[in-house]
Amino acid sequence: MAAPLYTTASGLLFHAGKILILMVGLPARGKTHISRALERYLRWMGVKTQVVSLGDYRRKTLGGAQKLPPDYFTLGEKSPETMALRKLVSDGCEKHIWDFFEGGGQVVVYDANNGTQKSRQTLAEKFDKAGIHVIMLESICDNKEMIEMNIRNVKISSPDYSGWDLDKAVEDYYGRIRDREMSYETITETNWPFIRIFNVGEKIMVNNIRGYLQSRIVFFLMNIHNRFRMIYFARSGQSLIEHSYKADSDLSPAGWEYAERLKEFVSERRAKSLEQRGYNPNDRRLVIWTSTRRRAHHTAWPFLTLAQASSTPEPAASSQSTPTDRADQPKESASRRHVKVIEKPQMSEINPGVWDGLTPDQARRLYPEEWARFVKDPYAFRAPRAESYHDLSVRLEPILIELEREKEDLLIIGHSSVIRCLLSYLIGLPASEIPAIEIARGDLLEVVPTSYGVHSQAFHFWDGPGRRVVTGEGEVELGYLSHKDETNFYENYAEDTKGKKRVTTIDIASLSFGGEDYNLPHQTENL
Repeated sequence: MAAPLYTTASGLLFHAGKILILMVGLPARGKTHISRALERYLRWMGVKTQVVSLGDYRRKTLGGAQKLPPDYFTLGEKSPETMALRKLVSDGCEKHIWDFFEGGGQVVVYDANNGTQKSRQTLAEKFDKAGIHVIMLESICDNKEMIEMNIRNVKISSPDYSGWDLDKAVEDYYGRIRDREMSYETITETNWPFIRIFNVGEKIMVNNIRGYLQSRIVFFLMNIHNRFRMIYFARSGQSLIEHSYKADSDLSPAGWEYAERLKEFVSERRAKSLEQRGYNPNDRRLVIWTSTRRRAHHTAWPFLTLAQASSTPEPAASSQSTPTDRADQPKESASRRHVKVIEKPQMSEINPGVWDGLTPDQARRLYPEEWARFVKDPYAFRAPRAESYHDLSVRLEPILIELEREKEDLLIIGHSSVIRCLLSYLIGLPASEIPAIEIARGDLLEVVPTSYGVHSQAFHFWDGPGRRVVTGEGEVELGYLSHKDETNFYENYAEDTKGKKRVTTIDIASLSFGGEDYNLPHQTENL
């Protein structure tokens, strides 16, 4: 089990105690990316975790590099002013670490160079005396292309290089790296537990790692990368029988129209986003994940049909099938070679049990005691013969690991209950807010993982049946909730969590994950 459910009196989980992870590595080696990814995963597990970034704290406290003394980043003798400023920053970061542990936190990831054995030893001994487990996590990168990409995409976009010419900023940062290389000492000491990760996931070495939580950290680090990719989320199209979990029904005519429009919109939006970032869309493949439910994987079929195919939807095989498995599979084409559809059984929607097909009023009337427990804790409550959101989160954990491992652009066509869990992981929302996330049919969410968190944008592309209602007087728009099907209870779970903070896809596009308030803000757009 590695999904949030419970807390303890001490606030510590898995009998693991408090852990300080000291990041070690030269600049532009992916330390920040690893730190943020690990923070996101541990928070998903329910572990109170925080990244303390020395660079972020310095920029907040002292400003960008242009406001610092000339000798701040260089080797050799330092002026008294520089020595005082550097001590101010390091002491401030240590105070944040102590404050977090004293406030009930369990894991701190200290994102700094920690490039000499003496500095690491001094810091580790200080926290070890307080009973805090220390793990050193070194990021080693000898891939010049990866280093260059990290510098251009991450480092020079920081306030340190605000207003700089791009090439001059790159040259200056390489100068910082050369200075650090002269004094850098790789981890050779074996008296502390350590993890050495090469090229952000290419290879990993461990020493003296013990216990469940520390082992989960190693397992997670074995599955990450920092390759650029985009992740899209969209609900499946409207089905013929929307209100029944047991009825695995096909798409309605409106659902097929929705699927075609989704294909067109995703293709247009993805091409535009890639071109803006300097990528050729024809050089990249789009991977599509769906559940094995018909309304989900049928929504992906238009992505696989031939350009000259008729308007009648044709079945297409998923990655679980071979070309000989399905006689009606579309033939290979240039467009299909850039698309791969994978059906994942774990991504089926939450099982409503005895509440299947009931409206909220019916569930409240027929099961008053269960309803009272549900309202008190929508995340952990399990209706008779049903799943709770915690059960769903546990079921989805392998999908989260695959999400981290996937290097291609990804479109997840799913059920709202599943998308809620996956989004809460990426955005970093607490478990209590998972049932309150609004996922409207007709909205597309674009999420781009970055070293400092995620950038997200929301787009609206569909107003047809399944999102709006039709009365005797004609079509009536009811705003954001007009897609609601009263009897499709769990798939509209968020609309019925009275007293809970509802989070819409538009709200999600204004959120960015990145730790505490002293971290740098993240760029976000709402469209």
